[in-house]
Amino acid sequence: METSSIIENSKIQMRRGILEYSILLVLQNRDDYASSIIQKLKDVDIIIVEGTLYPLLIRLKNLGLLSYRWEESPQGPPRKYYMITDKGREQLRELDATWEELVRSVDTIKNSQDTL
Repeated sequence: METSSIIENSKIQMRRGILEYSILLVLQNRDDYASSIIQKLKDVDIIIVEGTLYPLLIRLKNLGLLSYRWEESPQGPPRKYYMITDKGREQLRELDATWEELVRSVDTIKNSQDTL
């Protein structure tokens, strides 16, 4: 396998690992609909397509981390707005702590190469 494709595969795997966390972050302060969530993630270079997002939204809903409501749209059919639940907020707090711990650990490894 070519080095550039190995690197690209690693990037994809890393992003895939943080998608659920990213979705909860997007929804923590504002209810939103799928295409807007996709755009917000794309705006920060987390590329996701509808075929990936919808199963994640369903999974998060089935876990009780999200709920949704239908709302009329000024353009086109009604939109399904997703919102974070209390259980989702608790999960987000735990993921925040886990993320901070992971970042600290990786930074320690990166900055301590001479002592490891």
